Amino acid sequence: MTAVLFGITLIASAGVGVVNLITEEPIAEAKKAATIAALNNVLPTFDDNRITELEIDALPIKVYTATAAGEVVGYAVETMTKNGFGGAIRMMVGFTPTGEVINVNVLEQGETPGLGTKMTDEGNPLITSFKGKNPADMKMAVRKDGGDIDALTAATISSRAYVDAMNRAWTAYQHVSAAEPAADATAAAETEAQEGGNQ
Repeated sequence: MTAVLFGITLIASAGVGVVNLITEEPIAEAKKAATIAALNNVLPTFDDNRITELEIDALPIKVYTATAAGEVVGYAVETMTKNGFGGAIRMMVGFTPTGEVINVNVLEQGETPGLGTKMTDEGNPLITSFKGKNPADMKMAVRKDGGDIDALTAATISSRAYVDAMNRAWTAYQHVSAAEPAADATAAAETEAQEGGNQ
């Protein structure tokens, strides 16, 4: 009996391992394709990007600094919250170099169908509250909590979670974009020093 159970367990474990090997690469490729599609959806045309990884409130956040012909054209922040009604929500948020929200793409959510899931709908109240606006000029909370953000009907918890993720995205954008002028100034100073040395 013990030998039979051990044999079954061994075969089952081997099967799981084989399936994992077969599916691991396609899953990674699918995630990569989804990330690229999300970047294209929230950013203007770009030819290169660099990734900055941050941790905000103990959550991993990625910032993609998008450039075209060497100039920064926008920032995409892969942000998240664990406060959704159905658990974690992951989003990609695009910002202009000056901080206006270009677009928001919900990458993952497990909210209630027909209620919280409306955060993925085009033109929903949450996205229209942000799109084209600079969070610096807004109170980042739903109206029920005294903020400027219109919530989804009958989905206050989901709406609060969405705003929580947006707050994290805004913090990440500020952190990364603030480093850009300093980098540009350093480059300019180095160029001037080189030119001065050549004269």
